[in-house]
Amino acid sequence: MSGAMAGPRTAVAVAEGALGREILVLCHRIPYPPNKGDKVRSYHLVRHLAERGWRVHLGALADTPDDMAYRDSLRPLCASLAVEPLPAWRKFCSPLGAIRGTSLSVECFRNRRLQAYVDKVLASGTVSAALAVSAPMAEYLRCAASPLPGRRILDLVDVDSEKWRAYAGRAAWPASRIYGLEAKLLGRYEQRAADLFEAVLLVSEAEASLFRSLGGRGGQVRTVSNGVDLDYFSPAPDRQGPSASPSTVFCGAMDYPPNIDAVAWFAEAVLPRLGERLPGPASFSIVGSNPAPRVRALAGLAGVRVTGPVPDVRPFVAEAAVSVAPMRIARGVQNKVLEAMAMGKAVVATEQAFEGIEAVAGEDLCVVPDEPEAFAAAVAGLLADPAGAAAMGRRARRCMERRYAWAARLQTLEELLG
Repeated sequence: MSGAMAGPRTAVAVAEGALGREILVLCHRIPYPPNKGDKVRSYHLVRHLAERGWRVHLGALADTPDDMAYRDSLRPLCASLAVEPLPAWRKFCSPLGAIRGTSLSVECFRNRRLQAYVDKVLASGTVSAALAVSAPMAEYLRCAASPLPGRRILDLVDVDSEKWRAYAGRAAWPASRIYGLEAKLLGRYEQRAADLFEAVLLVSEAEASLFRSLGGRGGQVRTVSNGVDLDYFSPAPDRQGPSASPSTVFCGAMDYPPNIDAVAWFAEAVLPRLGERLPGPASFSIVGSNPAPRVRALAGLAGVRVTGPVPDVRPFVAEAAVSVAPMRIARGVQNKVLEAMAMGKAVVATEQAFEGIEAVAGEDLCVVPDEPEAFAAAVAGLLADPAGAAAMGRRARRCMERRYAWAARLQTLEELLG
């Protein structure tokens, strides 16, 4: 689940690469461990390609020195691998993008050593396809010194520029001005970068439609939704079951602004209302790495627990009666919702968090507006009805089994690669 260590996956069998099936994959974050939204998707893309006989040349960036230690976990999946550290100061110099007329995000993820790796792989002449995951990684292909392969795919995942626009709408000046500028610059770059690729992938039809409406060429825009690791996120009986107390949980990267906003809103505006509706106090566990000061401060509220990083999120989800996704800013598909549903948990999500999920609201999960009274009523209703919550959890698991296996979700990618 996003932001909390999900634990190492088991080794996978990698098929022998066939002639002409070599692919360059570029990720803006090292896709291991698969413990946050973008890493979950990138990891399963790489794993899927390797299992199906592609020789994967993987180039990625590492946010922290600790991330460099995970290179060995990826080597069995890769024909070659380059992971370059992203210096902390890059995040502060990214306003150079405004001067150059490019996006702040593009400047943040620019790295000369990674560009040299890309040029070397392309110069070999053996690569027949390239996959750039996120708009900033398209820049490495745009700036390549060697000819590009014929098959080129850009996985935008979601329309990130619109997320910056949402940030701008909620932030105070001067942050609102900076976020608004990034929305404009990144939006312009997303459209320009797309012209370099045969196909552009988005995580949901809503995101794909939005991208088309902003100028993306309709024929090249395809939907590849996220899946879920159904073996790893399962309602295994050997894990601790729900506690008798009215407990709720949220899992995510707790330095990510939409997650910070979500848990603060739930803890401050929703949790007190639960106490008014239930015979006893309700609890709220915030599980995830790098909790921001705003999140750490929530631990001072009655019933709130902030765990920080944990080796495995599943016990925390298993012990909760209800998993909540109180997102007020959200783009794409929320992995935290898919994973909780795969574990057979009753989920209460805002309409924003539900976007792009192929499930039946009111049956497979509970979907409500981001209004405190409505959200509290939905959570309290499930907490007061354990049998009903368990039944919803079983329906949620069946929904994930029917629709969200990764192999099925990535069929479109296979078709595009040929």
